[in-house]
Amino acid sequence: MKIAKNVSKLGTELVYDIFAKTKKLQAEGKKIIDLSLGQSAENPPGYVIEATIKALKDGSNGYTVPNGIIECREAVSRKIKSLYNVNISPERIFIMPGGKPTMHYAISFFGEPGVEIIYPDPGFPIYESMINYTGAKAIPYNLTKNKDFKINADQILSLINKKTRLLIVNNPHNPTGSFTEKKEIDKLANGLLNVPNVALLSDEIYGRLVFEKKEFPTFLNYPDLYDRLIILDGWSKTYAMTGWRLGWGVWPEKLVNHLFKFCVNNHSCVNAAIQYGAIAALDGPDDSIHAMVKKFISRRNLIVEGLKKIQGIEFSEPKSGFFIFPDVKGTGMNGDEFADKCLNEAGVALIQGTAFGKFAKNNVRLNFTTSEENINNALEKITKMLN
Repeated sequence: MKIAKNVSKLGTELVYDIFAKTKKLQAEGKKIIDLSLGQSAENPPGYVIEATIKALKDGSNGYTVPNGIIECREAVSRKIKSLYNVNISPERIFIMPGGKPTMHYAISFFGEPGVEIIYPDPGFPIYESMINYTGAKAIPYNLTKNKDFKINADQILSLINKKTRLLIVNNPHNPTGSFTEKKEIDKLANGLLNVPNVALLSDEIYGRLVFEKKEFPTFLNYPDLYDRLIILDGWSKTYAMTGWRLGWGVWPEKLVNHLFKFCVNNHSCVNAAIQYGAIAALDGPDDSIHAMVKKFISRRNLIVEGLKKIQGIEFSEPKSGFFIFPDVKGTGMNGDEFADKCLNEAGVALIQGTAFGKFAKNNVRLNFTTSEENINNALEKITKMLN
């Protein structure tokens, strides 16, 4: 049996390998503190669950249109208006089964042999995976050059050439927890005006999880880019709905018909009932978001203070999301070795930096969404492991 060459180019998410190892060790009776998987330990707001159950009871269990029910797309449009004072037509909004389809489709639209796609490294591993799958050349921009992992507009713009078809930006950033402020995003947006043939995919899935009271610089603030701008966002991080597989994308008008056919050919439509839960989330109060962020800040502070006490570990304090991305080379280990030792000796599951790119060989990613008790216990176990 012979398969297409492109299939062998696909990468993966090592987080799922760690997750499987963690479950296996737990099944063997070993106690593992899991700081690996990128999801909140919180539950979605009760009214979101109730709206979904009501939709099921009311008969919302069939097919819907491939781009999402109009009520859900209108709810996204309303939310964008309330957050950013920007008017986005529901016709440009596509409801997706998670965030990855927007990523997958955008890269598929622009990736092919002979072109280049720029992406962040370290970064979400599916960016590079999908670029390689399309046959395009993956061009990383090295975020480790900046101690705080922030975007450097000049660095990115210097990588653009005649072969560049797509630029991928992720702010706030996974896996580092960095947040790049408006001044630098303004600079990048202005620079992109000089390269009108370069499309932009802005992954803004962590946009509501900024810790300090600073303006989130969504690329929706730059209408001059709308004809080549794709926004990736969704419910998973903001409303603790990772397992619901629910996201949205904002697309250029000229790509809408092509995208509609992509949806038809791939996933047909998004689960009907959860779209009504999604509407309830967007139209409901933001109390749950504020409460969750408050918890994340407290847990961030706890893990920051704990890591400061461990010799050989250096880090930049996260400004968003729920990850910290320390450099562990001072312990005498690289990230792969450190993560393996933590899992098998300390009983703490975390992710090696190379899961997110070649430039992060000395880093590891820790998730601080778990309880403060778990964080304290994990830090104690890591400290003991290193002594």
